[in-house]
Amino acid sequence: MQKRHFMMKNFIGFLLVIILMSSCSEYQKLLKSGDSQAMYKKAVEYYNNGDYTKASNLFDGIRMVFQGTSKAQSVAYYRAFCSYNQKDYEVAAELFKQFVSIYPESSYVEECLYMIGYCNFLASPKARLDQTVTEKAMESFQLYLSRYPNSSRKEQIHEYMDEMRDKLSYKDYLSARNYYLREKYKSAVVSLENCLKDYPGSKYREEIMYMLFNSKYEMAVNSVEDKQYERYNAAKEEYYYFLDEYPESRYAKEMARKYEIINEFLKPYDVDEEE
Repeated sequence: MQKRHFMMKNFIGFLLVIILMSSCSEYQKLLKSGDSQAMYKKAVEYYNNGDYTKASNLFDGIRMVFQGTSKAQSVAYYRAFCSYNQKDYEVAAELFKQFVSIYPESSYVEECLYMIGYCNFLASPKARLDQTVTEKAMESFQLYLSRYPNSSRKEQIHEYMDEMRDKLSYKDYLSARNYYLREKYKSAVVSLENCLKDYPGSKYREEIMYMLFNSKYEMAVNSVEDKQYERYNAAKEEYYYFLDEYPESRYAKEMARKYEIINEFLKPYDVDEEE
């Protein structure tokens, strides 16, 4: 019984190898055949069966042949989705972009315009890396929403864009914090102020404002005499901004002690102004 089972198992394995070899042989013959119609038909079949590599190779082989014909648009559409399904997202985004440019009146334009943004969103790297692709995704989604403001994809796109804004915000926050931790306070002030300007709703806002106050305070403390008055005033102003937004902050006590030092320094100037 066991021997029979073993023989049956080997026979099934042998059949699978034969089928696979036959399939590969058919595919290789098609690639070399030059029969564009047969290649197109088989490419669509491969695509529908989830074999995107073979489908892509066949579509690549016939795209020039069908250029200017009724099938050209279909080939371009399939090629873009082959790259997407193979998770080659940046290439897919470029192919969808080409589709929109070449076939602006196509019924597929809305879908392809969305896919440009979505593929770049999927290709977006971790926050510490270059975010050019993330910015491309944001721009593409904004373009899509300006053309299709009532799209059913609108809510989902806003979620993607919020996620990418958080990522861009985090990258800028990390850069500014790096200056702060290295005690490059002048550069830190510029970077931190840009963070607040570019991402006013950032989840890191409290810490950014805390570092901004500290940076201005340290610049004042370590400043040459003729710049101290101006810089202490700038730190004092930053303290008021922070206290207004985060009166119960975990940083409040530390900042209050520094605020007292600021006031002690400014007291003689206040007396002079009263006189």
